Amino acid sequence: MDITQILLAAQSLDGNLRAAAEGNIKQFQEQNLPNFLLSLSVELSSDERPPESRRLAGIILKNSLDAKDSAKKELLIQQWVSLDPSIKLKIKESLLITLGSSVADARQTSSQVIAKVASIEIPRREWQDLIAKLLSYMTQPGASAPLKQATLEALGYVCEEIPPEHLEQDQVNAVLTAVVQGMNQTELSSEVRLAAVKALYNALDFAESNFANEMERTFIMKVICETAVSKEVEIRQAAFECLVAIASTYYVHLDPYMQTIFNLTANAVKGDEEQVALQAIEFWSTICEEEIELQEEYEGSDDANSTVNYRFIEKALPSLVPMLLETLLKQEEDQEQDDNAWNISMSGGTCLGLIARTVGDAIVPLVMPFVEANITKPDWRCREAATFAFGSILDGPSLGKLAPLVQAGLDFLLNTMNDPNSQVKDTTAWTLGRVFELLHSPCSTNPIISNANLPRIMTVLLESSKDVPNVAEKVCGAIYFLAQGYEDAEPVSSLLTPYLPNVIAALLTAADRGDVTHFRLRASAYEALNEIVRVSNIPETSSIIGQLLQEIMRRLNLTFDQQICSSGDKEKQSDLQALLCGVLQVIIQKLSSSDAKSIIAQTADQLMLLFLRVFACHSATVHEEAMLAIGALAYATGPDFVKYMPEFFKYLEAGLQNYEEYQVCSISVGVVGDICRALEDKILPFCDGIMTVLLKDLSNSQLNRSVKPPIFSCFGDIALAIGENFEKYLPYAMPMLQGAAELLVVLDQNDEDMVDYGNQLRRGIFEAYSGILQGIKGAKAQLMLPYAGHLLQFTEAVYKDSSRDESVTKAAVAVLGDLADTLGPISKDLFKSHLFHVELLRECLDLDDEVRETASWTQGMINQAIVS
Repeated sequence: MDITQILLAAQSLDGNLRAAAEGNIKQFQEQNLPNFLLSLSVELSSDERPPESRRLAGIILKNSLDAKDSAKKELLIQQWVSLDPSIKLKIKESLLITLGSSVADARQTSSQVIAKVASIEIPRREWQDLIAKLLSYMTQPGASAPLKQATLEALGYVCEEIPPEHLEQDQVNAVLTAVVQGMNQTELSSEVRLAAVKALYNALDFAESNFANEMERTFIMKVICETAVSKEVEIRQAAFECLVAIASTYYVHLDPYMQTIFNLTANAVKGDEEQVALQAIEFWSTICEEEIELQEEYEGSDDANSTVNYRFIEKALPSLVPMLLETLLKQEEDQEQDDNAWNISMSGGTCLGLIARTVGDAIVPLVMPFVEANITKPDWRCREAATFAFGSILDGPSLGKLAPLVQAGLDFLLNTMNDPNSQVKDTTAWTLGRVFELLHSPCSTNPIISNANLPRIMTVLLESSKDVPNVAEKVCGAIYFLAQGYEDAEPVSSLLTPYLPNVIAALLTAADRGDVTHFRLRASAYEALNEIVRVSNIPETSSIIGQLLQEIMRRLNLTFDQQICSSGDKEKQSDLQALLCGVLQVIIQKLSSSDAKSIIAQTADQLMLLFLRVFACHSATVHEEAMLAIGALAYATGPDFVKYMPEFFKYLEAGLQNYEEYQVCSISVGVVGDICRALEDKILPFCDGIMTVLLKDLSNSQLNRSVKPPIFSCFGDIALAIGENFEKYLPYAMPMLQGAAELLVVLDQNDEDMVDYGNQLRRGIFEAYSGILQGIKGAKAQLMLPYAGHLLQFTEAVYKDSSRDESVTKAAVAVLGDLADTLGPISKDLFKSHLFHVELLRECLDLDDEVRETASWTQGMINQAIVS
């Protein structure tokens, strides 16, 4: 089998030839994987072979070692690990030879494949001489520039692929030495220098002990700062990218170099190419993020002014803010039309916003003169920059500092919505949205929005919702935040009631304009509509919301008649159905929580029919939104929902089995809980099917782990609904709970994700136990006795683990109360032999009211059990 010819044929324009070649490749791979991979590596390393076949050989080789899907990736790793060591050695030798190839594509692909192999082998303590071999290519006499470049790329990729703990410190030192030498101006090849800077970027995570050493750190910083003024723009950009990474990783070591870095960034922002200037601004944005994090971390503690926070932003403020304000004047024409636009003015505004969050009130006197000087100038760039500057600093300074400025400037902003320039209107609408989001508080003593100015605000917003799509989208956002301000102020929210019909009409009109190219306008209009419904004051608006319900149902019904000629049409239909189902969910929730529940009862059949038709369209996004809406409908209709179950169950089952789109699976699990609460024991005929699928889900290694905590909680919901009928599921559910509990006794405190997930899972397990204990309480309570000891051991282990969060504490306390309540006197000895509960309940006295209340109830239940 001539691998070269097959690889060339696989790229043929002739479909038949291509299909046959792809079949041959698959067959070779499946029948003889070791020789297949070896043949690919030989192909990649042979300069006599055509560049096209070598390129494809490299791609297939790389894809045989790595995959985005974690299950597939694990399979590929195992396949490589189980190869004959002699074959692996030959492949690795071929890859290293390819670094010296005369063909650039082959060199680059080889450096990537080397890193993929290293990511598998180095953590297993294999290929221990790789770093030394790569470094030898850098130092061998007469090493060509292409070889050095490819070697540096390989070193960079290796550092990107493997965790820092898998390289010895002497290896790290050698890598950094080679990389820094490659960056040196004495290196004549700019390609080598660029590869060296990029390799340094990837190696920075490994350099912790080097940065802790002042001499080594100063040397590295000196080389980076020198590289930041290289004559090649790509190298300057890469050097600034290194400074950004250092700002994030080694903030505590930056103090001695900040003046030099300020000068470098200032020069770059003022006069360098945009891609370099963007990285220079990003450096300061990163410093802000670090200092914001430090402030949040030490808030309220004596360490708030500790030396850890160098307050670089505060010190640089007088020079930094004017520099950034100048960038706001460098807008691009029509940048507001492009959702993905990112340029120096946007970057400058973002950084200004972060500075406002970092220093608070101190930024206001530095920015307001710029705003006042530019806001009325004839040049649209000045007006837009002034508005952008003002909008950018609204998050950070105190309400006391900003409120007078906003109250004085609000009318001006409303007038600016008539500006002749679309970009100015776009930024003004965004700024109004920020004012409403951050400063609009109806219950405050001096609110930004009052009876006096609300009519004018509504008039301007409704008129501006008819503007060009990008402006209208920002206006919808402003309406959303205006409404959101009334969310926790129900009596005050009736201020919006007179405007409701016009606002709803304006938002529906805006949504109709949101075609394929302006989908964001449609989404923004419906999101604003959802918020208007959420804050509406029932009963005075129930008839208006009832009419809206009919209109949204009409619109959803129309989507089924849309002509579907392409995948684009299908996606457009799905997106619209998802938005409409979302609105219906909000309306159902709003009406069902009030005296207007009868409106839902009258339309429930039509609603359910619509949702079932949406499911028939088989789209995951829609599936999610329709599923959530059905959960709301189940809550609203209560036991009457049972009539929909026979038809709905097949879709619920499909959702619960949707392992690939795990969000759908997770939402479906939540809906099972909603239906359990609505139907109670009427759900019994469907429980065998539901429990079978849930147990399969827990055993499925491919299902995203985030779905598993809600599944355990769902066991509790089912048990609460069907009571002692849950007995038949105990032999299956309890071993699952106990098995999961044993894995969670102690969490790795160094792994934040694992701690977070472990706590979610613990809470899910406790909620399951609580539901099952409450469900089986009564005549069959003794069924839970065999599981009580294990539950107490698990609860004690969690109590002793400092990484548990408050929600876990509450769930643990609740389950102890449920255990005592369900088992009664027969739990006496168990509680006497597990006295940790005394300390746990005492600890709860220092927590919030809800936890204290739960603890008090639990204490009563335990006392009752022990005394009786």
